[in-house]
Amino acid sequence: QVHVVESGGGLVQPGGSLRLSCVASGGIYGLKRMGWYRQVPGKQREMVALINGDGSRTNYGGAVKGRFTISRENLKNTVYLQLNSLKPEDTGVYYCKLVQFDADYWGQGTQVTVSE
Repeated sequence: QVHVVESGGGLVQPGGSLRLSCVASGGIYGLKRMGWYRQVPGKQREMVALINGDGSRTNYGGAVKGRFTISRENLKNTVYLQLNSLKPEDTGVYYCKLVQFDADYWGQGTQVTVSE
């Protein structure tokens, strides 16, 4: 059974930074594509950043490109999302997803709030 757990969210002022972590455990076979998504009430979940199994390729949503960075430490089964230059519109619940054998495994999410 694959488990995905996010952490690192919180309240931050505009212009501030946070680092989110996502730890995957359980029946994981090889290096898997993972990603971060976010959702606000009343809106669809949107892709924030993706990273392939060995970390050589990344992809970012247009709203965060140049401000957020996704990375991974495979020995720790951990993916990170560095959030810089945060804006109030970055507020939302951030979810981590692992893809294995065409199945998606989601974490419970971590809240990020950007406010004065």
